[in-house]
Amino acid sequence: MAIELTKDVAKKLMEIKGEVRGVVFGIDGAYVLKEKGKEGLKKVEEELEKFGYPIKFKEIKTMDFFPVGLRVISLLTIKKVFNFDDEKIKEMGIFATKVSLIIKIFTRYFLSVKRVFYVEAPKIWRKHWTKGELIPVEINEEKKYAILRLKNFSLHPVYCKYLEGYFPGPFQLMIKSSKMTCEETKCTFRGDEYHEYLIKWQ
Repeated sequence: MAIELTKDVAKKLMEIKGEVRGVVFGIDGAYVLKEKGKEGLKKVEEELEKFGYPIKFKEIKTMDFFPVGLRVISLLTIKKVFNFDDEKIKEMGIFATKVSLIIKIFTRYFLSVKRVFYVEAPKIWRKHWTKGELIPVEINEEKKYAILRLKNFSLHPVYCKYLEGYFPGPFQLMIKSSKMTCEETKCTFRGDEYHEYLIKWQ
């Protein structure tokens, strides 16, 4: 999976239509601070400035909208600066759900797993993104799996890995499970019409 960030890649990412809430950048910054400290965050901001897309993570207004391409540039820059592998990118996705106030509110007040899956999950997506459609395909609590589909959303392969960490998050807050996994079973970067994720738990 080619994920190196270059100026050409960054330019193409910024041409993608759609916007995302600034909260995602605040969460990226919080993860870097936790893992690499203030110096690490400074390195990421300096690298972003070199590419011509400066982000001051602590100054981002969380409810403002920003280009979706910038969201991927942030993620790729963090990956590049610290040489993160796929597992660290997934870990960033997991971290995002743990600190997201919106997800905590939904999972706290909507106790039904099926309601969160079929009704609230698409709402959470629409609160964050103007691009993409999150479709709850199926959840089977007895067999312990769920399938989520994401249409009209092709940013970059690195974000596919991020979502493998992100999507199980709300379920982890609600389901008592010793182990939960998420696998992208369909992907637009592998020739499929949409992304699809299989979440399993024990």
